[in-house]
Amino acid sequence: MTTPHSRQELNPPTTTTPPDEIRAAPRRTPSPADSPDVQGAIESLVRAVGGNPDEFAGSLVKDLVTAGLKLIPDGRNTGELKLITAAVKELRYAYRVFAQYPDPPKVSIFGSARTPPEHPDYRSAVEFSRLMAEAGWMSITGAGDGIMRAGHEGPGADASFGVAIRLPFETSANEVIKGDEKLIHFRYFFTRKLMFLSQCDAVALFPGGFGTLDEAYETLTLIQTGKAAMMPIVMLEGEGNAYWEQWQDFVRTRLLARGLISPEDLDLYYVAAAPQDAVDHIIRFYRNYHSSRYVRDDLIIRLRRRLRDDDVARLAEQFRVLIKSGTFVQRGPYDVEDDALELPRLCFTHTRSKFGLVRRLIDEINRCEPAA
Repeated sequence: MTTPHSRQELNPPTTTTPPDEIRAAPRRTPSPADSPDVQGAIESLVRAVGGNPDEFAGSLVKDLVTAGLKLIPDGRNTGELKLITAAVKELRYAYRVFAQYPDPPKVSIFGSARTPPEHPDYRSAVEFSRLMAEAGWMSITGAGDGIMRAGHEGPGADASFGVAIRLPFETSANEVIKGDEKLIHFRYFFTRKLMFLSQCDAVALFPGGFGTLDEAYETLTLIQTGKAAMMPIVMLEGEGNAYWEQWQDFVRTRLLARGLISPEDLDLYYVAAAPQDAVDHIIRFYRNYHSSRYVRDDLIIRLRRRLRDDDVARLAEQFRVLIKSGTFVQRGPYDVEDDALELPRLCFTHTRSKFGLVRRLIDEINRCEPAA
């Protein structure tokens, strides 16, 4: 199948200056790290390794080094320094591993480590991950046993990534991914979660405990709030199980009924009837939709094929509640964009709310036939 896209932040920064709401209190004296001598030395280091501090990428690395140096006059303790250092090192290495496989789309699979191989959920996970591999996708799991092993067993090690967490009671990765170059060990859950979601194009959830539900709710929250790019989230299980039916009953009667979520939030996920149904849902999500990002308040939806003008007008009317001003416009890339420049765009000034309706909009876009 056609590769969906490389994952990216939905709203990438256009400046290296932190927003006002997260700026620290003003210093009484400037940090030594901001002095001209230190800044000049950092710029020299950036150039020494092939970067250019006058370009955006080089300036980000310069900011990263500056932030690291500021930890010394800040007086951070050893534990805080160890955490920051380990987190940055983990992320650098993980991004490097994933960067070697940029093209195949990837699905992150979450589920219980306690599910035995004879359980219907396990067999369902094997079948789902095998079908995804046949469709050209790679699987990302936590590299443990249970559903994680099943998610590797289906596609095999060649089409699998393992993002393992170091825990006292989990000493090694499962036998499918163990020893593979695509197995990455993490010390921290937050860095591991970041790689799970930043590197995937879809999420599949199988029954699990606290960890699985934590991953489910965090994924839903990030998409519900627009902090992560839209992607398909499928929930599936083995035959004869009612795990997601019971979970969805809780969502409807305890969250939706009390006004704790909005009706459109139910469109952020899909409870699949079977592994093939889940695969079909994921593939269908990328029928016309390619990716999206913001430029200021404009939501830019990249399309695989140009839509017919009457469909654009119909969508603008159907989803006018999402429009802050103006209407839907089909056009080429914005000047600040630097990827997928050959694709048409559907753009509008977004209210920055009701992301469940944005999900519905994508479904409608995928139902449209392309313009002649």
